[in-house]
Amino acid sequence: MSKIISQINRLISRERFPYLTKNVVNLNTLNEVKKVFGWENDPLLTDPIIFEYTHFEDVNERRIRDAESLGIVMRNANPHVSLEIGTAEGHSTALMAENAPDSQIYTVNIPPEEILSGKGGVLTTAAFEREKIGSYYRSKGLQNISQIYANTATWEPNIGTIDVAFIDGCHDSDFVYNDTRKIMKNMKSGSFILWHDFNLQLSKKYGWIESVCQGVEWLYQDKIINGPIYLIQDAWVGIYRVQ
Repeated sequence: MSKIISQINRLISRERFPYLTKNVVNLNTLNEVKKVFGWENDPLLTDPIIFEYTHFEDVNERRIRDAESLGIVMRNANPHVSLEIGTAEGHSTALMAENAPDSQIYTVNIPPEEILSGKGGVLTTAAFEREKIGSYYRSKGLQNISQIYANTATWEPNIGTIDVAFIDGCHDSDFVYNDTRKIMKNMKSGSFILWHDFNLQLSKKYGWIESVCQGVEWLYQDKIINGPIYLIQDAWVGIYRVQ
């Protein structure tokens, strides 16, 4: 019975997201990512929150898999300029900065008042107070991070050529699409884009994941991206190398 249900779910995903069904490549472990890209270095995972279990969504060591996905790209891609959309408390920001100490990390978070006014879309994680935004990375004393307060609906990434981008802001499909489209204009072949809350197999279980998947599907439809997106088993982070 479980095999039949699995087949039905694959058929549903194929109808809903034909481009993602064709292009998402599921990898078993972090070592498979290293094989795909010819990398040698494991990511540095120093943040205790990575290993915590707080919500049901954290099952199967999801936080660890997410941190591995972002950390290994930062550790091995040798980025000069990196961008994060969606600072929150700054845990992912710190992960990026520690794994690429020679990279300048620009992290963007919408001002909390714009979330409350409805200008930041619908599927946002939380409206953190301004003092709390980036509080974790500031507590670490990291020096290679620049904080930007802006709504990416109107903000333009005028920060030079972007080598790695981690998109984890508003999860509305149009935000995911537009954030990526703007970033792509400032990237070159070989750069990396990562989307958080991206997992095709879970797109029918969690609405915000479905919304992110839809935004990425549109990118394929409009030929803004092409080629594979890699996903470690149980991770919620899609890894894409710009063609």
